Amino acid sequence: MICAPSYLRSGIVSSKLLLGFCFLLAVGFTTAQSLPPEIGDTLEPEEFVPDFSYAGYGFGTKPIPAFEGVTLDVTDFGAVPDDAIDDTEAVQEALAKARELPEAVRVRFPAGRFVLNEILELNRSDLLLSGAGGGEGGTTLYFSRPLNMVGDAGKLDELRTYLERYDKRQREPKRNLDVLFSEYSWTGGFVWVGRSGHRAFPYLEELDEPIPAITKSVSGSRGELTITVDDGSGLSTGQRIQILWYNREGAEGPLLKEIYGETELEIGSHHWSFPDRPLVRQRTQVLEVSGNQVRIADPLLHNISESVPVELAAWTPLERVGIEDLRFEFPDSHFFGHHVEQGYNAIYLTDLVDGWVRDVRFLNADSGILTYDSANLTLRDIQSLGDREAHYAVHMGSVHNVLAERVQVFNPVIHSLTFNTQSTRCVYKDAQVFAAAVLDQHAGSNHQNLYDNVTLHLSAEKKDGDWIYPVYDGSGAGYWQPGHGRFSTTWNLRVLVEGGIGREETVILQGLAEGPDARVFGISGNREFELDYYPAPLLRALNQRLESTPSLYEFQLQTRLAEGES
Repeated sequence: MICAPSYLRSGIVSSKLLLGFCFLLAVGFTTAQSLPPEIGDTLEPEEFVPDFSYAGYGFGTKPIPAFEGVTLDVTDFGAVPDDAIDDTEAVQEALAKARELPEAVRVRFPAGRFVLNEILELNRSDLLLSGAGGGEGGTTLYFSRPLNMVGDAGKLDELRTYLERYDKRQREPKRNLDVLFSEYSWTGGFVWVGRSGHRAFPYLEELDEPIPAITKSVSGSRGELTITVDDGSGLSTGQRIQILWYNREGAEGPLLKEIYGETELEIGSHHWSFPDRPLVRQRTQVLEVSGNQVRIADPLLHNISESVPVELAAWTPLERVGIEDLRFEFPDSHFFGHHVEQGYNAIYLTDLVDGWVRDVRFLNADSGILTYDSANLTLRDIQSLGDREAHYAVHMGSVHNVLAERVQVFNPVIHSLTFNTQSTRCVYKDAQVFAAAVLDQHAGSNHQNLYDNVTLHLSAEKKDGDWIYPVYDGSGAGYWQPGHGRFSTTWNLRVLVEGGIGREETVILQGLAEGPDARVFGISGNREFELDYYPAPLLRALNQRLESTPSLYEFQLQTRLAEGES
C-alpha cells in the first residue's frame, strides 16, 4: 500500500517523492467502500469514495432495451432524403402521429440527408428517434439555421427575462464585445426532450412553486440504501421520487458542511440565497417500504439528521426516450464567442429517466448534448466533430446518475468534459479529448462525480521555467463557487503530450480553483507529471496506471452484480 505521510497529500506532488514509500498490489478482496484493494487498502475509513456504479440506464444494471412497438418511417409522411428540400413538416407529422399512439413508437429516418429547421419535440415516454447510423452511408439531420432564427414558442422566456433583468453579459473589451448572454448558450436544442411546459431549471423566484412533500426524514447515512421517514404510507414500491435537501440556515448551514466539509474556500451566495429551492436533489426510486423504513435504488448522497433533514417528493418524468444512429450537422458558420452562441444545439434532454443517446455524431454544433432535471441516462459512443469552436460536447447540469461512455471530442470545445451546476454522481467513462482538453468542474454545487479512464491529448506551455497545462480548469459564476463539492473523483487519467517537450521533461498538471476533498487515483501518460491541484486532493498512484482496474465504474458495477444486487 501507499504509506505516504499527510504532507505528501498537499501541494505539488511528484512520483519521485513517493518512491520511498511502499506500494503493495493486493488481490482478492475489496473494501467496504467497493474499491480495488490497490487503492482501498491505502485509505483510512473516513476517506470516503462514492459508489458510482448506479450511473446509467436502469441504475447501471439493465441494458438499453431492444425496441418493441410501432415504427413510423418519416418517408411515409413525405420526407425525402438527399433532395435538399426542407423535410420539417413531414417529420413533425410523424411525431404528431407518435403522440397519438398508445404503444411504444419508433420514428425512423432511413439513410440519407434530411433538412430540418424547427424544434422536434419528444414529449412522451416510450419513444425512439433513430436513423441508419451516424457514419458514411448513414442518416444526417442537417439544420441550416440556428435556434435564434427558429423560435422556441416561448419555452425560454423565463431565461430571457432573467438575463435581461440581471444584465447577464459577456464583456470582452479586447474584442469590443459587450452583449447579453445568449439563452442558447447552455439551454435548448433542435431535438427537445421533456414534457410540454416543463420547467427544466428555475431562474425567476416569482415563478417558483412549493414542491409538495410526500413525507420527511431525519435519519439516514451517506452511502446507505435505507432511510427512516416520518410516514411511509404515501410511498409505494417502484415509485419515482426525489430526495430534497434544502439549505434554510444561511451561510453557515449544516448542509453546506455535508457538501463542502470544513473547507476554508469561500462558498458563493447562491448556496443560501434561495432557501425554498432544493440545493441537492437525488432522483431515485423506491424499492421497498416497510412501515417507516424505505429502501431506495441508489445510495444516499448525504447524511440525513435533525440538523440536515430532507423532504421526499414525487417525481414523474418521461421514461425510456432514446435517440440513436444519427448524425447532426450544422453549417460551418462563424463562432461569435463564449456565451453568445447562436443556437446550433443538437439535443436537449430534460425531465427524463432511463433515457439514452447512442451512436450519434455532431458536426459544427455549439453544443451536442445538454441535460437538465434528469437521471439515469446513458450517453454512449458520442463524437463531437469539426474545426469550429463549441461550448459543450456533452453537458451534465442538474442531473443525477448520468453515464457518458466513450465520448470522443475532436473539435475545440470550451468545456470539453463538464460537470455543471448541481450534477451529482455522474460519470465520464473511457472518454477521449483530442483538442483543447479540459476537465471542467463547473461550480454550482456539483459533487461526487467521476472522471473514469479518460484520455486527454494536449500541448503544454512553458511558464516561468516550468511546463504546465491546466487540465482541471473549473469555471462557473462566483456566486456558485467552489468548483466542486466533496468526493469528486478522477480514476486512471491518461495524459498524452502531443509534442514540443522532451521525455526527460516534467509537466505540471494544474487545477488551481477546484474544490475540497477531491480524490485523484492514477495519473499516467507519456511524460513525467506533477499535480498542482487546489485544495490538495487525496492523491494515489501519480505517474502510475492502475492496470488491474482500468475503470472504477466497471469495478464497482461488477462487484455489486457479484453481490447479487439488482
